[in-house]
Amino acid sequence: MTTAIPATPEATADRFASALDVLADRPLLVLTGAGMSTDSGIPDYRGPGSPSRTPMTYQEFAAGPDAQRRYWARSHLGWSRMGRATPNAGHDAVAALETRGRLTLTITQNVDGLHESAGSRNLCALHGRVADVICLGCRTTSSRRALAARLDALNPGWSAAHADVASRPDGDVDLEETAGFVVPGCDDCGGVLKPDVVFFGENVPKPRVERCYAAVDALPACDGALLVLGSSLTVMSGFRFVRHAAKLGVPVVIVNRGTTRADDLATVKLHAGTTDFATALASVG
Repeated sequence: MTTAIPATPEATADRFASALDVLADRPLLVLTGAGMSTDSGIPDYRGPGSPSRTPMTYQEFAAGPDAQRRYWARSHLGWSRMGRATPNAGHDAVAALETRGRLTLTITQNVDGLHESAGSRNLCALHGRVADVICLGCRTTSSRRALAARLDALNPGWSAAHADVASRPDGDVDLEETAGFVVPGCDDCGGVLKPDVVFFGENVPKPRVERCYAAVDALPACDGALLVLGSSLTVMSGFRFVRHAAKLGVPVVIVNRGTTRADDLATVKLHAGTTDFATALASVG
């Protein structure tokens, strides 16, 4: 099903044009991944040259205070950096397409909130937002900024002492020594606080999944297409929507640096940067 074009500069240009042609004048459902935010300075998991990473699972986090301390000590440092990231031109282009009525929905696997900051409103943050915190006891949600202020007060000098550690794509850092970091409990019940994001080992909330499937199901009736920007589709949470679209006969365009799990399902697979492609798509309407 995938358009087969040899890997030459001329062929890349042809494939770029083919991808734009497939999407022209169609309503679009957009699915974005970590590659969408690399131009905003947030590293991705599986792009070319990315080191192997093993993120903390939900089961590890829930195991006890030591794992929670390790998570929050790293995440507090990463949050201060991710919180300063700003949308890039690709995020702006997606928001512009929405404003023009081209998008039926934007589904993002990212937790960085950059689509929202760029102005996207018809959006499903599949894995949640790192800017929100939830209590595992009473389920109260609160602001990450408020928690960051509490963590700074309880751990004076922590951020300055670890300013040189490397950032990771899920909003934390590479840091082994976390003993002594103090983690507060929920203000309301004293329970365990967790970022309101889907960890590995957790399920995406059912209403989000149903909303995304409904958006895919609506594409054949409006002669729409699915555009994937910057995702390897390695995890099922995003891949299932691409697989479902392909089963319905919906055109699928994948723009990603590197191979993806759904390359064989794509109408056109383009090895290119998401910012370049999204801005080109927005420029032609």
